[in-house]
Amino acid sequence: MFWTLLLALILLLLLQAQLLVCLHELRASLTSVTSATPSGTSNASALQRLPGAIIIGVRKGGTRALLEMLNLHPDVDVAKNEIHYFNLDENFRKGLDWYRAQMPVTLPGQLTVEKTPGYFTAPLAPKRIRATNPAVKLLLIVRDPAERLVSDYTQVLHNRIQQNKPYQPLEELLLSQGHINPKYKALLRSFYYQHLARWLELFPREQMHIVDGEALIRNPFPELQKAETFLEIPPQIKPDNFYFNVTKGFYCMLSAGHDKCLDESKGRPHAPLSNEAFQKLCRYLRVPNQIFFRMVGQRFDWC
Repeated sequence: MFWTLLLALILLLLLQAQLLVCLHELRASLTSVTSATPSGTSNASALQRLPGAIIIGVRKGGTRALLEMLNLHPDVDVAKNEIHYFNLDENFRKGLDWYRAQMPVTLPGQLTVEKTPGYFTAPLAPKRIRATNPAVKLLLIVRDPAERLVSDYTQVLHNRIQQNKPYQPLEELLLSQGHINPKYKALLRSFYYQHLARWLELFPREQMHIVDGEALIRNPFPELQKAETFLEIPPQIKPDNFYFNVTKGFYCMLSAGHDKCLDESKGRPHAPLSNEAFQKLCRYLRVPNQIFFRMVGQRFDWC
């Protein structure tokens, strides 16, 4: 009887020791997981979330620069590619789960930002975005619409040359019998007030922030300060996050000792257009620009 009790006690002590070892290993494992997650947040809360802010346009207005500069903020993470969910039917039919799957993994308190400049001119985009998230913050970056048109054509021209496709000179597309061709698609994209009217039917003006594209290129920091305030995120972006690259001719970004410049397509020389044709374009856009200024309560130094 004595030996039986002694054997049972020894087995109990061995089991207790094994249990302590298992608990120690489990605690070490949990500590490792926690330390690998910023701010001690559990991995279970790191999710792909719908964007809290969307850069909706304008095309060739500086949307990529704005997205990359906002991504300098530690509380912001961005979708790397243009999603084209709200403006392309073939993507919209894939559903909200597909859209969410295109977003970065973020932690609670981080802001997800997406940019697709095609949204601004897409007739169905405002309604679709509002139905998805009526509280989403909208950023619209604009530049001189005449310069935007030339940049728009330049990108199309570059793509057609790369694909060995024929192309028309810009002046032939822009002018018809010496007058501005009102049906030219790139011109229609530059009528900012027409597209903005659709958005303001569904979203209050205070839910949209207008970014000056030319000012962003000349001196990024003040425009980023305004964007931080609009997005209600703490000011974290600093003047020393930017430096002027003399070779490229525009500002690059600097963060944690690493620099990043926009790709070669940014700052590409414009396609040729005679001064006479450009001045006709400026005169043609003068009234549409004035209407836009009144709508946004802001003036810009455009031609």
